[in-house]
Order: sequence, then C-alpha cells, then structure tokens
Amino acid sequence: MSEAFIIDACRTPRGIGKVGKGALADIHPQQLGATVLAAIRDRNDLDTAEVDDVLFGTSMQVGPQGGDLARMALLDAGYDTKASGVTLDRFCGSGITTTNLAAASVMSGLEDVVIAGGCEMMSRHPALGEIQLPLRGPLMDAGNLRLRARHPQTHQGVAADAIATIEGIPREALDELAYVSQQRAATAIAEGRFDKSLVPVYREDGTLALDREEFPRPQTTLEGLAQLAPSFAAMADFPLDDQGTTLRSMVLARYPDVEINHVHHAGNSSGVVDGAAAVLIASGEAAEARGWTPRARVVAAVNMGDDPTLMLNAPVPAAKKALSRAGLTVDDIDLWEINEAFSVVAEKFIRDLDLDRSKVNVNGGAMALGHPIAATGAMLIGTVLDELERTGGRYGLVTMCAAGGMAPAIILERV
Repeated sequence: MSEAFIIDACRTPRGIGKVGKGALADIHPQQLGATVLAAIRDRNDLDTAEVDDVLFGTSMQVGPQGGDLARMALLDAGYDTKASGVTLDRFCGSGITTTNLAAASVMSGLEDVVIAGGCEMMSRHPALGEIQLPLRGPLMDAGNLRLRARHPQTHQGVAADAIATIEGIPREALDELAYVSQQRAATAIAEGRFDKSLVPVYREDGTLALDREEFPRPQTTLEGLAQLAPSFAAMADFPLDDQGTTLRSMVLARYPDVEINHVHHAGNSSGVVDGAAAVLIASGEAAEARGWTPRARVVAAVNMGDDPTLMLNAPVPAAKKALSRAGLTVDDIDLWEINEAFSVVAEKFIRDLDLDRSKVNVNGGAMALGHPIAATGAMLIGTVLDELERTGGRYGLVTMCAAGGMAPAIILERV
C-alpha cells in the first residue's frame, strides 16, 4: 500500500458570514473555491491535467452552493478540463472527510494526485435566528416522523446545552475556554502563524476583498462573556408542530431526566463565517516525479458515529479510534485540533482524554476565528501542519463533531 503525503495546504481568511457586513459575502462560492484551488496550483507548479480528482465538502448544497461546487470551482480556477471534481456532505466534518477520502484513494493506489478541501458561505445560509434552520435537511425534516421517532435530533445549540448539563460543566468553564480561544487567536495573528497558508481573496474586478481574519474579537473579556444572554433557550421551546413538539422535547424523549441549563451564547459558540480551504495530497512516487517535498504523512483516517440526539459527542471516540489505528497514545500527540463548534465540545474533549491544555487549539479555534462548516476541517489540517512545522512537533490529531452524531478524525506526522 502506498503512503499518502500532504504536499501543501492553503485557505482563505474567514469573512463574517453576513450579507452587508462580511467582506466575502458578495463573492460567488465557486469563485471562493477557485481562489484556493488556484493557489494550490500556483504554489506547487501543478499541471492540473494530472489532477486525478478534486474532493470538496459543502454542507448547504442549495442555490449558488449547489451543482457540484468542486467541479465548478476548478473550472473557474482555470484547471484543465481533465481534472474532475465531486462535492460531498458530512455536515461540519466534510473538510476532514474529503481529506481522508483523498488520502485513502492515494494509499490504495487508485489515484496519484488528489486535492481535498471545502467551501462554505454561511452568508448564503438562512438566518440562524430563524426557527426553520433546525428543520432543514433530511435528518431534521419535521415531515419524516418515522425517523424523528427513532432518532429525535434537535438543534446543535440545544444539544450543546444538554451535554453541558449532563456533564456538569458550568458556564464559567465554557466562558474561560472561549476567552482563551480569543487570546490565542490574537497571538497567532500577531505573530503571523497563519501566514503560510493564508491566501487573499480578490473580487472579479481584481480589487482586494479580504486578506486577513475578519471575525476575531481580541477585546473579549471574561466579564463581557458573563453578561451575554444564552442563545438557545427561546429556540428550545418554539413549537414545531401542532402536537407541541419542541427542540427541548426532542432531547427529553431520549433523556427525560435532564433539565437543560442553557449556557451557550454568541461568545462561546462558533462564529458564522465564509471561507474555503484546499489540501494537496499525493503518493510518494508522484511527489518525487514532480519535485515536491512532502510536508506530512497521513498516519490514520477514521470515522465514528455516536448518539444523534446529543449529536456532538463523537470526537472523543473518533480520537480514540484514530490513536488505536495508528498504534499511538495520547502522549504521542504533540498538537490537537478539536473544532470549537460550541465550547462544551472542546471542554469535554479535553476532560475526557485528560489532555494538556497547552497542546489543544494552540492558535485559537472557531469561537474566535469562526466555523465555515464544510471548509473548517481542511482549514484545521493546514493549521496543525503549519504549527507542527513551526514548533518541530511530530504528530497532530484533528477531529470535529458533525450533525447526525458523527466525527471524522485524522492523524498527521510531520515529514
């Protein structure tokens, strides 16, 4: 079996995901995806006719983000028409999943050069304040009563509050983690730790749209976080049908003794942003033939499912599975990236695995930088790779929760 090597990784800055406020909100998703694909080509003198496939993740595949965004983006980037593309959806886990599948394809010997990544423009999503959002997609379709009876699936924010309640994690601990995320992101930006992977985005007329992170709030304080009102209490009790079904009742159907304490808010939840990322993966033979120097080797790539009602708890078993497949222990991992979809996800991950906090999300996470859904996983892979090179570490593990109660994970070894 061949080895799969990461040759390069790049990403756009994250722009605020609101029309009229975000610098990327008026960019077409195909153009945003084309930005990172063009950068991967240009940075590596890539003959795009030799690209076996482009795998992109996009969660909300409707409107401008529909119609196989991977293929359209590569065409927009000026790739040779011989390069094919496919777009998939594992919700938030899509960017890791595309990388895992690309690596598997190379390791199997079926393909030699594959680009993975993702693009998500949350400014194109329905407003998060609309109660319709939890009902979008087949897993939360109010019309599918059969599935809802078997696996009631609430909104992720309500699930996050339920997990914090069940685990006995207080709001103060969640706010502390959010504060640390902001401070670490501010340090990383000031020291240029993201510069190696960051590529600017230009409008169609050639003017600069964005060349820096737009979402971080380095002025955040613990006192300010403590004053923010919980975001999901009212949503939890909004009636979804004439039978009185609510997002809270979906949790209670599986966990009848839980009195949900609402502890998540805008400051300790992931930010709504736009962004895209790409990862170039090749076999050792293909890299040598093209004069590429591999940056990392894919050691393990796994998937894990968990309870779809609480839906955010799969990262811990996914990480354990990845470690087992790689023959490694927690102590072998130099850097951990666990997506901060909500503060409780990262806090529970750290507590359950008894991790050294100085090794987890060392450059901040989605609470500070934002979470462009299907692009985030590929972004985190680039982040951990850059940081391994900066610090001289050997192994990095990246994982994240995904709707439906899932989590992909990947372990990289710096070359």
